[in-house]
Amino acid sequence: MSETLPLGQGLPEDGPFMNDRQKEYFRKKLLAWKSEILREAKETLEALASDNANQADAADRASSETDRAIELRARDRQRKLISKIDAAIERIDDGTYGYCEETGEPISLKRLDARPIATLSLEAQERHERREKVYRDE
Repeated sequence: MSETLPLGQGLPEDGPFMNDRQKEYFRKKLLAWKSEILREAKETLEALASDNANQADAADRASSETDRAIELRARDRQRKLISKIDAAIERIDDGTYGYCEETGEPISLKRLDARPIATLSLEAQERHERREKVYRDE
């Protein structure tokens, strides 16, 4: 399948769940997402490297350091996201992509289209979040 599928549309919903067309759609979507994250990370590193850290004003230096720290935290979150994207691609390869890790039931295609790294069905995710909230509130 050499055609590129536009993101956010063109999800092949016909046929059996997680057929070859759907797997290819999600693989392309995940790879495009990863590519975008890596491009942004490269731009951030280039900006941080070229940023003039020799600012005379202490307030400007402090502001610059705060900006750098925020950027680095954001990049760390993106690094973790790349790991999740890679894991999703591995699940496509091993045939487990699109199935809930908790129940084994198919995750809805609409949920996967919105959150292609999802590992839980919407119902299982809601149960998980309710349990987390209970523990947080105690």
